[in-house]
Amino acid sequence: MSYTTSNRDTGSRNAKRFALEFGRTFVVMPKGVHKATIVWLHGIGEKGSSWTQILETFQLPHIKWICPSAPTRQVTLFGGYPCTAWFNMTSMSEDACDDLEGLDASATHVANLLASEPDDVKLGVAGFSMGASVALHSATCRALGQYGNGNRYPINLSVVLALSGWLPCSRLGHYTNVEEINDVCRWLVAYLGA
Repeated sequence: MSYTTSNRDTGSRNAKRFALEFGRTFVVMPKGVHKATIVWLHGIGEKGSSWTQILETFQLPHIKWICPSAPTRQVTLFGGYPCTAWFNMTSMSEDACDDLEGLDASATHVANLLASEPDDVKLGVAGFSMGASVALHSATCRALGQYGNGNRYPINLSVVLALSGWLPCSRLGHYTNVEEINDVCRWLVAYLGA
Protein backbone atom coordinates (compact mmCIF):
# COMPACT_ATOMS: atom_id res chain seq x y z
CA MET A 1 0.00 0.00 0.00
CA SER A 2 1.22 3.49 -0.75
CA TYR A 3 -0.31 6.87 -0.32
CA THR A 4 -0.09 9.99 -2.35
CA THR A 5 -1.65 13.39 -2.23
CA SER A 6 -2.99 15.25 -5.20
CA ASN A 7 -1.32 18.47 -6.30
CA ARG A 8 -4.44 19.62 -8.10
CA ASP A 9 -6.93 22.07 -6.68
CA THR A 10 -9.74 19.54 -6.50
CA GLY A 11 -11.85 21.21 -3.87
CA SER A 12 -14.69 23.60 -4.25
CA ARG A 13 -16.35 25.86 -1.76
CA ASN A 14 -19.25 24.72 0.32
CA ALA A 15 -22.32 26.70 1.27
CA LYS A 16 -20.43 28.45 4.09
CA ARG A 17 -17.82 29.57 1.51
CA PHE A 18 -14.63 28.14 2.96
CA ALA A 19 -12.11 26.10 1.01
CA LEU A 20 -12.26 22.33 1.36
CA GLU A 21 -9.07 20.39 1.82
CA PHE A 22 -9.33 16.75 0.91
CA GLY A 23 -7.25 14.42 3.06
CA ARG A 24 -4.62 11.87 2.08
CA THR A 25 -5.16 9.60 -0.87
CA PHE A 26 -4.12 5.97 -0.56
CA VAL A 27 -3.46 3.74 -3.58
CA VAL A 28 -3.59 -0.05 -3.87
CA MET A 29 -1.67 -0.94 -7.01
CA PRO A 30 -2.78 -3.81 -9.29
CA LYS A 31 -0.90 -7.07 -8.88
CA GLY A 32 -1.33 -7.93 -12.57
CA VAL A 33 -1.78 -6.01 -15.82
CA HIS A 34 -3.47 -2.67 -15.08
CA LYS A 35 -6.87 -2.80 -16.82
CA ALA A 36 -9.09 -0.66 -14.59
CA THR A 37 -8.88 2.06 -11.97
CA ILE A 38 -11.63 2.50 -9.40
CA VAL A 39 -11.85 5.34 -6.91
CA TRP A 40 -13.22 3.90 -3.65
CA LEU A 41 -15.04 6.39 -1.39
CA HIS A 42 -15.38 5.71 2.33
CA GLY A 43 -18.33 6.45 4.60
CA ILE A 44 -18.81 9.42 6.92
CA GLY A 45 -16.20 9.64 9.67
CA GLU A 46 -13.74 7.30 7.92
CA LYS A 47 -10.54 7.87 5.92
CA GLY A 48 -9.24 6.52 2.64
CA SER A 49 -7.01 4.13 4.54
CA SER A 50 -10.10 2.55 6.18
CA TRP A 51 -10.72 0.38 3.11
CA THR A 52 -7.24 -0.31 1.72
CA GLN A 53 -6.65 -3.52 3.71
CA ILE A 54 -9.98 -4.95 2.53
CA LEU A 55 -9.34 -3.95 -1.09
CA GLU A 56 -5.90 -5.58 -0.99
CA THR A 57 -7.56 -8.94 -0.20
CA PHE A 58 -9.87 -8.86 -3.23
CA GLN A 59 -8.96 -11.36 -5.94
CA LEU A 60 -9.03 -8.60 -8.57
CA PRO A 61 -5.40 -8.37 -9.72
CA HIS A 62 -6.00 -6.01 -12.65
CA ILE A 63 -7.62 -3.16 -10.69
CA LYS A 64 -5.85 -0.15 -9.25
CA TRP A 65 -7.79 1.23 -6.26
CA ILE A 66 -7.55 4.92 -5.37
CA CYS A 67 -8.84 5.65 -1.86
CA PRO A 68 -9.09 9.39 -1.15
CA SER A 69 -10.02 10.84 2.22
CA ALA A 70 -12.93 13.25 2.50
CA PRO A 71 -12.39 16.73 3.88
CA THR A 72 -13.04 17.37 7.55
CA ARG A 73 -16.08 19.61 7.77
CA GLN A 74 -18.83 20.54 10.17
CA VAL A 75 -21.80 18.23 9.65
CA THR A 76 -25.18 19.71 10.51
CA LEU A 77 -26.65 16.26 11.21
CA PHE A 78 -24.15 15.92 14.08
CA GLY A 79 -24.84 19.38 15.52
CA GLY A 80 -21.96 20.96 13.62
CA TYR A 81 -19.42 18.47 14.93
CA PRO A 82 -16.47 18.24 12.51
CA CYS A 83 -15.75 14.88 10.88
CA THR A 84 -14.66 13.56 7.50
CA ALA A 85 -17.60 13.87 5.13
CA TRP A 86 -17.95 14.12 1.36
CA PHE A 87 -20.78 16.65 1.74
CA ASN A 88 -22.91 18.17 4.50
CA MET A 89 -25.97 16.33 5.77
CA THR A 90 -28.75 18.16 7.56
CA SER A 91 -30.95 15.18 8.44
CA MET A 92 -31.60 11.51 7.70
CA SER A 93 -35.10 12.38 6.49
CA GLU A 94 -36.24 11.83 2.91
CA ASP A 95 -37.24 15.50 2.94
CA ALA A 96 -33.75 16.75 3.84
CA CYS A 97 -32.08 19.19 1.46
CA ASP A 98 -29.09 17.77 -0.39
CA ASP A 99 -25.77 19.64 -0.38
CA LEU A 100 -25.40 19.81 -4.16
CA GLU A 101 -22.34 22.05 -3.93
CA GLY A 102 -20.58 19.57 -1.63
CA LEU A 103 -21.61 16.65 -3.85
CA ASP A 104 -20.24 18.47 -6.91
CA ALA A 105 -16.97 19.26 -5.10
CA SER A 106 -16.50 15.60 -4.19
CA ALA A 107 -17.46 14.38 -7.68
CA THR A 108 -14.94 16.88 -9.10
CA HIS A 109 -12.27 15.49 -6.78
CA VAL A 110 -13.04 11.96 -8.02
CA ALA A 111 -12.90 13.09 -11.67
CA ASN A 112 -9.56 14.81 -11.08
CA LEU A 113 -8.13 11.65 -9.51
CA LEU A 114 -9.18 9.65 -12.59
CA ALA A 115 -8.12 12.26 -15.17
CA SER A 116 -4.47 11.17 -15.26
CA GLU A 117 -5.17 7.45 -15.76
CA PRO A 118 -4.02 5.86 -19.06
CA ASP A 119 -6.48 5.96 -21.98
CA ASP A 120 -6.64 2.16 -22.28
CA VAL A 121 -7.73 1.72 -18.65
CA LYS A 122 -11.43 1.53 -17.72
CA LEU A 123 -12.49 4.01 -15.05
CA GLY A 124 -14.92 3.60 -12.20
CA VAL A 125 -16.08 4.94 -8.87
CA ALA A 126 -17.39 2.96 -5.91
CA GLY A 127 -18.26 3.71 -2.34
CA PHE A 128 -19.84 2.78 0.94
CA SER A 129 -22.61 4.74 2.69
CA MET A 130 -21.96 8.46 2.09
CA GLY A 131 -19.23 7.46 -0.38
CA ALA A 132 -21.82 5.40 -2.27
CA SER A 133 -23.95 8.51 -2.60
CA VAL A 134 -21.05 10.42 -4.14
CA ALA A 135 -20.48 7.47 -6.51
CA LEU A 136 -24.15 7.60 -7.57
CA HIS A 137 -23.96 11.39 -7.92
CA SER A 138 -20.89 10.92 -10.16
CA ALA A 139 -22.87 8.43 -12.26
CA THR A 140 -25.69 10.95 -12.59
CA CYS A 141 -23.21 13.64 -13.63
CA ARG A 142 -21.74 11.25 -16.22
CA ALA A 143 -25.19 10.40 -17.59
CA LEU A 144 -26.19 14.07 -17.84
CA GLY A 145 -22.76 15.20 -19.06
CA GLN A 146 -22.55 17.86 -16.38
CA TYR A 147 -22.29 18.47 -12.66
CA GLY A 148 -25.24 19.86 -10.73
CA ASN A 149 -23.77 23.36 -11.19
CA GLY A 150 -23.86 23.00 -14.99
CA ASN A 151 -20.11 22.53 -15.53
CA ARG A 152 -19.14 19.76 -17.97
CA TYR A 153 -18.42 16.32 -16.46
CA PRO A 154 -15.09 15.20 -18.02
CA ILE A 155 -14.75 11.48 -17.23
CA ASN A 156 -16.10 8.44 -19.08
CA LEU A 157 -17.05 6.11 -16.23
CA SER A 158 -17.32 2.43 -17.12
CA VAL A 159 -18.52 1.20 -13.74
CA VAL A 160 -20.23 2.56 -10.64
CA LEU A 161 -20.76 0.55 -7.48
CA ALA A 162 -22.72 1.72 -4.43
CA LEU A 163 -22.90 -0.25 -1.18
CA SER A 164 -25.40 0.80 1.52
CA GLY A 165 -25.91 4.25 0.06
CA TRP A 166 -28.69 6.41 -1.31
CA LEU A 167 -29.31 8.42 -4.45
CA PRO A 168 -28.79 12.09 -3.60
CA CYS A 169 -30.89 14.78 -5.29
CA SER A 170 -33.46 12.15 -6.22
CA ARG A 171 -36.34 14.55 -5.67
CA LEU A 172 -35.33 17.33 -8.05
CA GLY A 173 -38.57 17.22 -10.02
CA HIS A 174 -37.70 14.50 -12.51
CA TYR A 175 -40.43 12.17 -13.67
CA THR A 176 -40.13 8.95 -15.64
CA ASN A 177 -41.54 8.98 -19.14
CA VAL A 178 -42.21 6.28 -21.73
CA GLU A 179 -39.19 7.18 -23.88
CA GLU A 180 -36.84 6.79 -20.91
CA ILE A 181 -38.30 3.38 -20.10
CA ASN A 182 -37.78 2.38 -23.76
CA ASP A 183 -34.17 3.62 -23.57
CA VAL A 184 -33.58 1.45 -20.50
CA CYS A 185 -35.08 -1.57 -22.28
CA ARG A 186 -32.86 -1.00 -25.34
CA TRP A 187 -29.80 -0.69 -23.09
CA LEU A 188 -30.64 -3.93 -21.25
CA VAL A 189 -31.03 -5.78 -24.55
CA ALA A 190 -27.81 -4.32 -26.00
CA TYR A 191 -25.56 -4.83 -22.97
CA LEU A 192 -27.06 -7.77 -21.17
CA GLY A 193 -28.68 -9.67 -24.00
CA ALA A 194 -31.90 -9.60 -21.98
